[in-house]
Amino acid sequence: MYNRVLNIQKTIERKSLFLFGPRQTGKSFYLKHHFKNALYYDLLKTDLFFRLTSNPSLLREEVLADSDDKIIIIDEIQKLPVLLDEVHLLIEEYGRRFILTGSSARKLKYGASNLLGGRALTKHLYPLVSKEIIDYDLERIINFGTLPAIYDSPEPIEDLEAYVGTYLKEEIQAEGAVRKLEKFAKFLNLASITNTEIVNFSSIGSDLGLPAKTIREYFRILEDTLIGVLLEPYTKTIKRKATTRAKFYYFDIGVANILANRFSIKPQTELFGKVFEHFICLELHAYLNYHKIRKPLTFWRSKSGYEVDFLIGDTIAIEVKGSAMVKDKHCRGLNALAEDLKLDHKIIVSMDLNRRLLGDVEVIPYREFLQQLWSNQLVTN
Repeated sequence: MYNRVLNIQKTIERKSLFLFGPRQTGKSFYLKHHFKNALYYDLLKTDLFFRLTSNPSLLREEVLADSDDKIIIIDEIQKLPVLLDEVHLLIEEYGRRFILTGSSARKLKYGASNLLGGRALTKHLYPLVSKEIIDYDLERIINFGTLPAIYDSPEPIEDLEAYVGTYLKEEIQAEGAVRKLEKFAKFLNLASITNTEIVNFSSIGSDLGLPAKTIREYFRILEDTLIGVLLEPYTKTIKRKATTRAKFYYFDIGVANILANRFSIKPQTELFGKVFEHFICLELHAYLNYHKIRKPLTFWRSKSGYEVDFLIGDTIAIEVKGSAMVKDKHCRGLNALAEDLKLDHKIIVSMDLNRRLLGDVEVIPYREFLQQLWSNQLVTN
């Protein structure tokens, strides 16, 4: 039981919503805990699924038979998008409120589904973030990620292996998103190895014997099924021209690790620094989404080799280092970017024990940085 940052109680009082999130992020548990009196339809139950498949209007008949005007929850709506027509009618004609969950947006985006024409807002539930875990264990997160059931599991590796197998079977094969599942499985492994790095579609395609166009589509599948995100580059700099290619991050550190077959990641190693960057990326991404901050999260890399891991909007630049002692050389990317941008904050998040200044660069221990972030002291809308 975790106290989740997401809060949709006020939203649902005035409007229906889609709640998206990868499998096992806790969507069903969250809704059953907060909306105990709701009418609940779980489309993972085969008998219910087939009953509504053969007669979608049953949903309308059953909802209207309930005189209490309860909230209606439909779990895994992407399994039966035709129900959205009934949902649309019930919202428009009868003022009913729905929470529609999904672990994939692919069928809804590309299947000509009725997306309710703005009648429902979209929210996301992510794996656990630092604010939701009392006394979180960084080394455990770096190795096994933060999916709720896996973070507490006595057998996290076995659970992660099962999770990846379920994803391939249920989210990819069941949707018919790829023709050759074995090729896609190899692609997942390559994507995990290049996780946190700039994506080269041609290079990955060459390794798999597939065209770059197919690799680009594979990454889009990962985004649509909520398994990963492409972080776009910041390209507004003038003095130093920036790369235009994106970086990729899996939605969970543990999933990336199991795909890359790597565990026992220890501090003060190169791999730790890479995964530590992944950890901070997921925290920033979740924070901006949960708090409805509409400033883009990007990264910057100049064609001459300067780099900053993350930018929030145009004014906050963040570099992430797994080092326990940040040095002047670690400030080069931030200082180069500052020649083009007027930055309010130049931050290095690190394993340092104490906060300090290197010129105008703030070196902040990661726990202090995350506390500042989730206390809304760093970013404003």
